[in-house]
Amino acid sequence: MKEFLLGDRKVGLAHPPFIIAEMSGNHNQSLDRAFELVDAAAKAGAHALKIQTYTAETMTLNLKENEFSIRDPKSLWNNRSLFDLYQEAHTPWDWHKPIFDRCKRHGMMGFSTPFDATAVDFLESLQIPFYKIASFEVTDLPLIQKVASTGKPMIISTGMASVSELEDAVKTARKAGCKDLVLLKCTSTYPATPENTNILTIPHMRDLFQCEVGLSDHTMGVGVSVASVALGAVVIEKHFTLSRAEGGVDSAFSLEPEELKSLVVETERAWKSLGAVHYGPTEKEKASLQFRRSLYVAEDMKAGEVFTKKNLRAIRPGFGLPPKFFDEVLGKKVSADVKKGTALKWDLVRFSQ
Repeated sequence: MKEFLLGDRKVGLAHPPFIIAEMSGNHNQSLDRAFELVDAAAKAGAHALKIQTYTAETMTLNLKENEFSIRDPKSLWNNRSLFDLYQEAHTPWDWHKPIFDRCKRHGMMGFSTPFDATAVDFLESLQIPFYKIASFEVTDLPLIQKVASTGKPMIISTGMASVSELEDAVKTARKAGCKDLVLLKCTSTYPATPENTNILTIPHMRDLFQCEVGLSDHTMGVGVSVASVALGAVVIEKHFTLSRAEGGVDSAFSLEPEELKSLVVETERAWKSLGAVHYGPTEKEKASLQFRRSLYVAEDMKAGEVFTKKNLRAIRPGFGLPPKFFDEVLGKKVSADVKKGTALKWDLVRFSQ
């Protein structure tokens, strides 16, 4: 896979992970709070901030009965109608440009997830640098085709998707003009548990679809995201809020500013630690070789005396022969007078009688 640009930043295994702060509906319908989220994400070191582009009307029908309401005691949104939930969570379209402009002032990229063709047309008018397809839209091939036809890079979340569904999505995107694609391993539960995240899928997905792969992480904390870097994740997306205690539709599984900062720092550390396959001391380790054990004369000895377990020891530092020669030296005679604390070298060992 070739590296490519997401906006102005290179993405690929040779570069630090690309960190996306997902605002979602955590602005709580306040533009000022949205600006605060942008400021905090930039201060924490996020490379991009994502919003979502839809209206309640483009998502569902204004009904509350039957399947148009969530009936799941385990859900964060139990007993909420889909329409009311989307109405609360949506980002007003006239906020998009001010939010993106705020991102630019911080040197951070702003982009969005469109949920229908009208949203794509609107986002194109704002000249966003790349697009995200949500997990729930991965089977909406007309939407994927519409986004791919812009020719801009695409990020596609893969929660719930089967291999055949992903194959359809990837083929559609590539056929419609998408040259630069990132698939995000994702578990579409909110929050997700580490046990249900299966990040070993990341390298398999990379090989299967021959594209860059990352993680859309709905687990609590940053541990899963950091671990994903070791498996080849080049993009990591996490929901972001100013304070979980202040509430919001996605706040319960969102990172707070200090946690987002930790995510940026720790994923880059994880990436730096990968290096290459290497054995033996690194350049910086060579100075530490002296602190290995080695063979030393432990008592004053006269030439001709025999090495025993009492006068020969494997101790630190490491300037003598390696300890593996201990048994070979035992019973041999010392070739010269030596003082206690002398590092044993071969010229001090007499092999002939």
